[in-house]
Amino acid sequence: MRKPFAIFLCATGLLAAQASWPVKEGDAVLKEFHFTSGEALPELRVHYRTLGEPKRDAAGLVTNAVLILHGTTGAGTQFLNPIFAGELFGAGQPLDVAKYYVILPDGIGHGKSSKPSDGAHAKFPHYGYQDMVLAEYRLLTEELKVDHLRLLMGTSMGCMHSYVWLERYPEFAQAAMPLACLPTEISGRNLAWRRVIIEAIQNDPAWQGGDYTAQPPSLRTAIGVLALVGGNPLTWQQSGPTREKALAYYNQAIASRLRGTDANDVMYAVDASRDYNPAADLGKIKTPALHLNFADDTINPPELKIAEELLKKAPTVKFELYPYTGMTRGHGSHTMAALWKDRLVRLLQETEKK
Repeated sequence: MRKPFAIFLCATGLLAAQASWPVKEGDAVLKEFHFTSGEALPELRVHYRTLGEPKRDAAGLVTNAVLILHGTTGAGTQFLNPIFAGELFGAGQPLDVAKYYVILPDGIGHGKSSKPSDGAHAKFPHYGYQDMVLAEYRLLTEELKVDHLRLLMGTSMGCMHSYVWLERYPEFAQAAMPLACLPTEISGRNLAWRRVIIEAIQNDPAWQGGDYTAQPPSLRTAIGVLALVGGNPLTWQQSGPTREKALAYYNQAIASRLRGTDANDVMYAVDASRDYNPAADLGKIKTPALHLNFADDTINPPELKIAEELLKKAPTVKFELYPYTGMTRGHGSHTMAALWKDRLVRLLQETEKK
């Protein structure tokens, strides 16, 4: 177990005036981690960041913990972006870190947690969402000594992890806010684009069965697919209204995502959803939750009406569809907290213990 160390990050860019806040980082080393695939690691590293300090009641129960789970190929650092942290974590804001203990883990295969690119390459255990949630649970209970969440939040993959959490640990969270996913198995176009990424990499001769020494060209294709499904047509058109500007915007989008990205890591990440299917057990959810999707989300298109129908089986979960506006950014709207923080405030007020 590595002792956490403190660093300081300052919001920059769109909200440069935001004050800095203290962030602690650490690694939980989970011994003898067994995956649902039957594979195992003697040690699994789960990296995490925290803001604020835990507060405990007379019984020793943590009362102010907030767990926020990132999306596919992301990391906990994405929530330190001004469009998220700058709207939520400051003084007087919905998740003011002077009041809340915010926990931002890197999922298995992501960020600074154990992943294929650490050295095992395609021999790394084939993890799924069940494994990722178990690692998150062990991080909280074994490393951070947190056995209760005031709030469980998740975006995209983290949204799906939220459903696994709510069904697997129904008493753990006081409230939940899943953002941008569907409460059912990955299928249809959502499965198809994932297969495009996996097959592009695996069929690339430069992949060499996962033991490449330089990133295979197919990684650029994979990043391109992720960029396309993550945005919306309006944003793409506004950013590239001419052929020249569209190509420049596309190349910039790819270049920004390619830096520090590994083909095996991407392939594993998009395949990890294969064991996700909470639909049958939605009735087990006891936690009050607000599930928010976005009308311009290419990955979870509203015309499917899957969430509205399935969540009838989960009476404690309210579903809301955020309208398509000039401010939304497709699937990526889940991290633009200015759009939906009023809903978060309402959820926290409605679930406050009297």
